[in-house]
Amino acid sequence: MNILTDELPVTVAIGTTEYKVNYDFRVCLKIIMAFEDNELTPQEKQIILLSSLYPKLPPDTEQALERAHWFLNGGVTGTNESDGLRLYSIAKDANFIFAAFKQTHGIDLQDTDLHWWKFLALFMDLGQDTTFCQLISLRKRLAKGTASKEEQQAADEMGELINVPQIDDRTLEEKEQEAEFMRLVEMASKK
Repeated sequence: MNILTDELPVTVAIGTTEYKVNYDFRVCLKIIMAFEDNELTPQEKQIILLSSLYPKLPPDTEQALERAHWFLNGGVTGTNESDGLRLYSIAKDANFIFAAFKQTHGIDLQDTDLHWWKFLALFMDLGQDTTFCQLISLRKRLAKGTASKEEQQAADEMGELINVPQIDDRTLEEKEQEAEFMRLVEMASKK
C-alpha cells in the first residue's frame, strides 16, 4: 500500500468478505484513548475497538481484531520494534497535538475530515519546533538519562505535564488478585 499512489482503505478483508471500517481519525483516536485507559479491562478495550471500528461486526472476532490492528497501524503488519518508552499520550497530550497540527500543517483538527492513515502520515511529520515534539524529545532524554541538569530542573518544574501514564495491560483477574493482596496487607497493618 502506497499512500501516494493507492486509494486509502475504507474496508478490510476478513475471509472472503469486505467489511467497512470507520476510518475517520476521531474514531481511531477514541479507540487508542480506550487502550490508554487503565480503568478498562483488556476485554472492554477489545469491545470498544470492534464496536467503534466496524459499523457491522464481522463474525470472526479473532480475524476482525487482527485486521483492526493492521488498520490502526496504518497497514503495517507484525510487531513494531520499540525500546518500550512511552513518550506521549493521545488523551493527555491532546492540546499539544492539536496545536502541532495547526502549527506544522495549518490544519485545524476541529474543522477537518481526515482518513486515519492521512492523520498518521501527518502526525509522523509534526515539526520539531512544536511544543508537542519538544515535550516528546525532553521525555525521551529524561527516560534515557541524557537530559542536562537544566532540563531535569525544568522537567521537575513542569510537574505532571512531563509524566506519561503507563498502560496497565494486566487482566481483570490479575488486577483483582492485586486488590485482594493489598486489602490483606492493609488488614494486617491495622492489627
